[in-house]
Amino acid sequence: MKYDIIVIGSGPGGYVAAIRAAQLGKKVAIVEKADLGGVCLNWGCIPTKALLKSAQVYTYCKNAAHYGVAIEGEVKPDWEKIVARSRTVAETMSKGVAFLMKKNNIDIINGFGRLAAKGQVDVDGTIYEADAIILSTGARPRTMPFIPVDGKRIITSKEALVLPTLPESMVVVGSGAIGSEFAYLYASLGVKVTIIEYMPQLMPLEDEEVSKTMERSFRKLRAAVMTSTTVKDVRVEDDHCVIDIEGKKGAESLTADVVLSAVGIKSNIEGIGIEELGIKVERDKVIVDEHYQTSVEGIYAIGDIIPTPALAHVASAEAIHCVEHICGLKPEAVDYTTIPSCVFTSPEVASVGITEQRAREKGIDYKVGRFPFTASGKATAAGDRDGFVKLIFDGEERVIGAHLVGGNVTEMLGEPTLAKRLGVTAHTLARTIHSHPTMYEGLMEAAEAAMDAAIHL
Repeated sequence: MKYDIIVIGSGPGGYVAAIRAAQLGKKVAIVEKADLGGVCLNWGCIPTKALLKSAQVYTYCKNAAHYGVAIEGEVKPDWEKIVARSRTVAETMSKGVAFLMKKNNIDIINGFGRLAAKGQVDVDGTIYEADAIILSTGARPRTMPFIPVDGKRIITSKEALVLPTLPESMVVVGSGAIGSEFAYLYASLGVKVTIIEYMPQLMPLEDEEVSKTMERSFRKLRAAVMTSTTVKDVRVEDDHCVIDIEGKKGAESLTADVVLSAVGIKSNIEGIGIEELGIKVERDKVIVDEHYQTSVEGIYAIGDIIPTPALAHVASAEAIHCVEHICGLKPEAVDYTTIPSCVFTSPEVASVGITEQRAREKGIDYKVGRFPFTASGKATAAGDRDGFVKLIFDGEERVIGAHLVGGNVTEMLGEPTLAKRLGVTAHTLARTIHSHPTMYEGLMEAAEAAMDAAIHL
C-alpha cells in the first residue's frame, strides 16, 4: 500500500507527526511494535507521574495533623494498588492515542518497522511505500557494563515502575530527572534510598542553587546523597546488591536490596535499516538538517534519536516542524534555547534558559531577581514553603533564564518560557498584575527584586 507519509514509532514525536500530517490532508500510517504512545505514555512520563501522585497523597496523609485533620489508624502505602493505578493511567492515555488515530483516519500498522529502501518500510515482512518516512523510534535506558541489569535486583526505570514489592533499601545511580524522581518516589514511601551522582552536584543540569535546595530536600527524606562519586562495580550476592564506589571518602562498598540504574538513555536506531541505506549517524544519533531530513532524501528523523534534548515536548515540536516542511509550508524553526524542563520531585523543579553559572562562564552581563516561597502567603497557607523563584536577566533586563523550585512550580513555567521567547523585560514582568494569593506571583516578585523594587521582601 502507498502512503504520503509513514511514521515509525508512536511516542510524543511519532503520534504528533501523524496527526499533523493527517490534518494537512496527507494519507498517513503509523508503525508501532508495542502500545501506542511509546515509552512516554506507557513506561515513562505518564505512569511515573501517577506513582508520584500516590506518593504525594501518602505524604499528605502522614502529615494530616499539621492541617488540623485527624486520621485514625496507621497510614501506609499499598504498593500493589499504587502500581495498578499507574498502569491504568498509562492504559487510558494509550487508548486516547488510539482514539486520535481513528479520528484522524490514520492507519495503524502493528509490528517492527524498518527501512527497506528509499520510500519503503518493511513491517515484519510486508512492504509499505511512502513519499516520506519519519523515524521516531525513541530511546531506552542506557546500560553500563559495570552495572549489569538483570531486571530483578539491578533494574532500569521500566522495572522500577512495576516492582512486585517495596524494597527496604535502594541505590539510585544518576540524579537526572529520572533518577531524582524515582529516588523521591521510593524515599517518600519509606525505602532507604542512596543517590549516587558522578558530577559534583545533584541534578547536574540545574542551577547550583536549585541543586543545593534539592539536596537538602532529599536529606529531609532521610535519603543519602553522594556526589562526585564513581560507581566501579555492581554485583548481586545472595539476596542483596553490593556496590563498589569511589568518592570523597575514597573507595568503599555499599549494600542495598535493589540498584536502579538511571545513567541516561540510548537511541533506538539498531535494526531499522539506517546502516543499509547509508544514513549518517554520529555515535548513536541520526544526523539531520534544519528540517529534520536525514542524509537520505525523503527520510526524516525526530525526537530522542537525533542530537537534540531528549524530551517529549521537544519531540512534538520537531514533529510539527518536520511535517509542515514536508507538506510545503514554511514552519518556524524550533527554538532550542527556550526549552522548558521539569523534574517532578517534591519540591518540584522547573527551569528554562540559561543558568547563572553558565551566564558567568559566557561572560554575559546579567542580574538576578529572587523570591523565596517563605515570603509567599499561598505557600505558607499550603504548608509548602520550601524553594524559590530565580530569574536571570541580561544587560537589557530581558529574561534569559528562570529557575524555580517549590510546590507545583512546574505549572508556573509557562510564563517565564513565553517571557524569554518574546524578550520580555524585568519591568514588564514586574508591572504585569498577577493574581493573589498564588504561587506564580513569585515571578512578579522576583522581577521586582531584580529592579531593586521588591515590595514584600
